[in-house]
Amino acid sequence: MKNYQIGILDGETKLGRYMTFSIHSITNIAATLISLKENIDSQFTVVGFGESLITALGKEIPGLRTMPAQSVGGIEIPSTPQSLWIWLRGTDRGEILHRSRKIEAILADAFSITSVIDSFQFDKNRDLSGYEDGTENPEGDDALVAAIFSSEITEINGGSFVAVQQWLHDLDIFEQMDKERQDNTFGRHAQSNDEFDAPSSAHVKRAAQEDFEPEAFMVRRSMPWADGMDSGLVFVSFANNLDKFEAVMNRMIGKDDGIIDALFDFTRPINGAYYWCPPTRNGKLNLSSLGL
Repeated sequence: MKNYQIGILDGETKLGRYMTFSIHSITNIAATLISLKENIDSQFTVVGFGESLITALGKEIPGLRTMPAQSVGGIEIPSTPQSLWIWLRGTDRGEILHRSRKIEAILADAFSITSVIDSFQFDKNRDLSGYEDGTENPEGDDALVAAIFSSEITEINGGSFVAVQQWLHDLDIFEQMDKERQDNTFGRHAQSNDEFDAPSSAHVKRAAQEDFEPEAFMVRRSMPWADGMDSGLVFVSFANNLDKFEAVMNRMIGKDDGIIDALFDFTRPINGAYYWCPPTRNGKLNLSSLGL
């Protein structure tokens, strides 16, 4: 039986919901998390623990930290850590709503809900800009190696780190760009998804995971979101360590060579956090790393 949360590497997701929580009762955390473990299916509900939750229980997960807030060249990369992150996957919005209400009730004795973001699939796997998302994601065994933490320590073997950011697009600005500039922003042609010799500021040049040393391959499970007339992308990236995400982000904001990713011409992250997704045992969350 697989020892990681199946939803991390499972197939496509039609609809999603992201929930975050803060702690309001440390005393009730243990019983609450045990109840959560018994009432979710890790194929459709992926759970991540923030550093504050791990600390509250007097534990430590090697490699887990708080996402650094950064400000470079007028670009703000916010850090908005929470104690608990839950990603609900499904195909029916009503079912996801009821599942999220059940989860909120299970957690109520220890956690308060701080945010809910609904997401959806657009044209199979495209961002709302019309460009494919997650191109060159590792697959199969490569995805397993990239996303899942391997250790001789049973309590953490099969876990994963996840970086989560909500990006807010200005689609009016994007749609005012001519087609050449749009393609140059991503470094790919929208319709064919073919890469070409784009400017050094193109996203494919800034974020090419194979160009880092060591390579920074991650499994991206991002999805579009919309709330009223606001919209964008919930960036979700699973990896066996957080150095990978930070290496890519640092290059995107030009910390190594001063070249800023052209994506920032029309979109910005409005929040962001890191979480530890614990492994599973016999199909349920393995909470032994938390002493539970």
